[in-house]
Amino acid sequence: MVPARTCIGCRRRDARGLLLRVVERDGIVVPDPGAILPGRGAWVHRDQDCVTAAVRRRAFVRALRSPGELDVTAIATIGQAERLAPAEEQADPPMDN
Repeated sequence: MVPARTCIGCRRRDARGLLLRVVERDGIVVPDPGAILPGRGAWVHRDQDCVTAAVRRRAFVRALRSPGELDVTAIATIGQAERLAPAEEQADPPMDN
């Protein structure tokens, strides 16, 4: 059975590998692509629409149980950032000789 998580942007359940875990560090929402940082995390699709929806609905504040506003600039361009893609997607494709 594949672990599933719920995206806080679109509220759909999906396989854990298709979502990005984020955590709050000193009032800033930071990506946790390895899902290893301590603390409460939230999951969001690696899609600009889901991130935008989560920001608009204040879902990061609720999901991370933050007492105040959070800075989401570190993940605001998540759909466009190659550095947040899963490791297997970042690797160069094999060369056929």
